[in-house]
Amino acid sequence: MRLPARLLAATLSAALVTADSVSAQRAAIAPAPPMAGDLAIVNARVWTGDVSRPWVDAVLVKGDRIEAVGSSAEIRKRAAGARVIDAKGRMVTPGFIDAHVHFLDGGFALSSVKLRDATTKAEFIRRIKAFAATVPKGTWIFNGDWDHTNWGGELPQRSWIDSVTPDNPVWINRLDGHMQLANALALKAAGITRDTKDVAGGTIVREANGEPTGIFKDNAMSLVGRVVPEPDIAMNLRALDTAMTYVAERGVTSVHHMGTWADLAVFERAHRDGALRTRISAAVPLRTWERLRDTVAARGRGDAWLHIGGLKGFVDGSLGSHTAAMLEPFSDAPNDRGLFVNTPENLYAWTKGADDAHLQVMVHAIGDRAIRTQLDIYERVEKENGARDRRFRIEHAQHIAPPDIPRFGKLGVIASMQPYHAIDDGRWADKVIGPERAKGTYAFRSLLDHGATLAFGSDWFVAPPTPLEGIYAATTRRTLDDKHPGGWVPEQKISVEEALRAYTRGGARAGFQDRDLGELKAGQLADLVMIDRDITRIPPETIREAHVVLTMVGGRVVYQAKDAIQ
Repeated sequence: MRLPARLLAATLSAALVTADSVSAQRAAIAPAPPMAGDLAIVNARVWTGDVSRPWVDAVLVKGDRIEAVGSSAEIRKRAAGARVIDAKGRMVTPGFIDAHVHFLDGGFALSSVKLRDATTKAEFIRRIKAFAATVPKGTWIFNGDWDHTNWGGELPQRSWIDSVTPDNPVWINRLDGHMQLANALALKAAGITRDTKDVAGGTIVREANGEPTGIFKDNAMSLVGRVVPEPDIAMNLRALDTAMTYVAERGVTSVHHMGTWADLAVFERAHRDGALRTRISAAVPLRTWERLRDTVAARGRGDAWLHIGGLKGFVDGSLGSHTAAMLEPFSDAPNDRGLFVNTPENLYAWTKGADDAHLQVMVHAIGDRAIRTQLDIYERVEKENGARDRRFRIEHAQHIAPPDIPRFGKLGVIASMQPYHAIDDGRWADKVIGPERAKGTYAFRSLLDHGATLAFGSDWFVAPPTPLEGIYAATTRRTLDDKHPGGWVPEQKISVEEALRAYTRGGARAGFQDRDLGELKAGQLADLVMIDRDITRIPPETIREAHVVLTMVGGRVVYQAKDAIQ
């Protein structure tokens, strides 16, 4: 996993709004359509996720819940007056739960200019010009994810785009997030001239006469990032609407959002307006546990559409940046063992305080030293506070020292993992940690064998929020460059059904929602997905060719592929 890299923290804050601004402005998302009537799906391959009855032929939905599952004949008899969908042998599963996303960031990225696959200078300029024409004057243009190697390696310059963006400041990032381009208006807003001094740990790329070209690297990006304005409520709600549409097309019915109080305010506004089509469990920063404690005491934990009570913290950084905290030095940097983002003392104090308040703690830990540190904290807090169903989580849990793998099951710590990262990072991770340590990397098989709960997610926008790709990754471990056709660390592969469970029941358990979500059985909420083929009966290597054709949340169809369902 890599920390979100498209913007600096200052720029990321532009993707947020304050609670006051949320309550002060009108919503930009149209309310969701009324609840659909009763519905039956027959002639299907229904994987229920219920270990006592994993496979049936049909599902009956009444209102927002599952009324019954069983044979097609049985369900047809009970479906008088209901809309009947003939699945024609397609697969139906519980709705996918993405247990780790940055939902608004993903929506902003989708609703902004797309530059990742621009292959020429002319195309780069054309796309920015076209996007600028779709937004009001004065609106900042973000994101982009451009890659200058696509057109031979020449870095873009503000001179390329100043003439096509005369009314909009531009602050767009390279795909790795370590480099950004500002146009003339953005430079003016930040007060940057040829006299602006360089920044330690960063670079202002300059022309021969000292004038900034518009390119800023690493720490120098803060010079512009600090003046980036917060988007208004309309832009936030547009990003949320875009995100909900995008994940619905991929079968995601619930997300666990890792964000801020400002994000929560946006979600609350959309919920009040009846506009949520994706269920959201919103986590806020761990250090603010006292505020969350008081909020829960005053208002409760929300409902099935918007749930609070979770706190997200950080132990370390990422492997790719060499900031993951490792027990031994990196293979390619023998004097470097990474770093802690927060001190173990603070992490312990926050975890203990939050647990005392019966709040759920979930902490980002990438390196083996970081994971061990947080497991030690969880074990200590459990001993001090006593046994309880607390469902501590470690987010990512990527590089686990072998002795610590059994501790997840023993301590009841949920491994919230993102399988797509395995086939992405597997292209280069051996160079950073070596093949021996890689044996404990994305250790899906070993964690399950030791009784741990897996909750799968994407880390979107860092990786695509596409569970079918995640299932492909977990079952094949074939890296994106196809250089590991048998799988990178193949002994850590898991079965399709185990991966499905991690995207359904595992996610529900990770969010304290397993009474209502994660399985298709009578009484549970009617969140389900229809896939164009039974992914348990095809070679795992072909799973990424499968497509979602229908997504239902709470008995309402929120996505249906064109002409796929009659």
